[in-house]
Amino acid sequence: MIHTITRRAFLKGTVSTACSIAATSSVVKAAEALKNGEPIATLIDITKCVGCEECVHACKNANTDKYPKPEKPFPQMYPSGVKTEDWSDKTDIIERLTPYNWLYIQSAAVDMDGEEIELNIPRRCMHCTNPPCVKLCPWGSAIQLDNGISRIDSDTCLGGAKCQTVCPWLIPQRQTGVGLYLDILPSFAGNGVMYKCDRCYNKIAQGEIPACIEACPENVQTIGSRDQILKQAHELAASMNGYIYGEKENGGTNTFYVSPVPFEKLNEVIEKGKGKPHLAKVANSMETGDKLAMAMLFAPIAGVVGAVARFYSMSKKDNQ
Repeated sequence: MIHTITRRAFLKGTVSTACSIAATSSVVKAAEALKNGEPIATLIDITKCVGCEECVHACKNANTDKYPKPEKPFPQMYPSGVKTEDWSDKTDIIERLTPYNWLYIQSAAVDMDGEEIELNIPRRCMHCTNPPCVKLCPWGSAIQLDNGISRIDSDTCLGGAKCQTVCPWLIPQRQTGVGLYLDILPSFAGNGVMYKCDRCYNKIAQGEIPACIEACPENVQTIGSRDQILKQAHELAASMNGYIYGEKENGGTNTFYVSPVPFEKLNEVIEKGKGKPHLAKVANSMETGDKLAMAMLFAPIAGVVGAVARFYSMSKKDNQ
């Protein structure tokens, strides 16, 4: 027997009503968490995802103003072996993560006891509870908000890609020809700005929910206080004799995937590579001595550099 989940959403009129009700519930839960000063998290039930990509397009539409607008031609980098990363002519790509696409759908077909199960997995930043991208950014450009969301400040990022290197899933993506490096050391600095999902932090600050959740016709995602969402994740996993990903990975994240199939099996069959993160187990990278020492070293430097960069950026905007 083959259980196939179609790739396009259907019956939009009926589904939109259900989606609106689910979104309203998520707004209330997120608003309550923010009001109480709690970290927020998201539960993603991949059994519900039909791969329609409505969330992907909603994400792109909601974040258009945040996307890079590079200046061309790009400065010649030294040494000459430093490669530019230009996605400005490929903004329509949605099959992987890019500076212009912060969410994509990963598909998997798994054999479970002779039955083929097809699943779709929305992938984006995991928003770790102790994010190495934030703790190890030497410029202080990666920030973790009080509600647990991690984001990259494009006004101060130099595109050195340290955040990508230390991320267990290599999530952040770089665009050359944009950012502060053009004004400081265009041939020697970081070569652009790094981009990733910021969980629509600006919408959440206004009492709204992320665009991907609002647009989903299948109620795949639920957002709210981390404690409550984690409890729901365990209840959902127990109801399907399933599995959770994100609770312990990298010391814990604010994104919980629930699947009826072990994530080890899913990781074996999903397409992995650049811009396509894995689903393997991840140890807590910030527990190691070298990472802790590096974080302590970077913290004061990042604070000073970040403050200078923000002042420079604000001065530049005032003079425009």
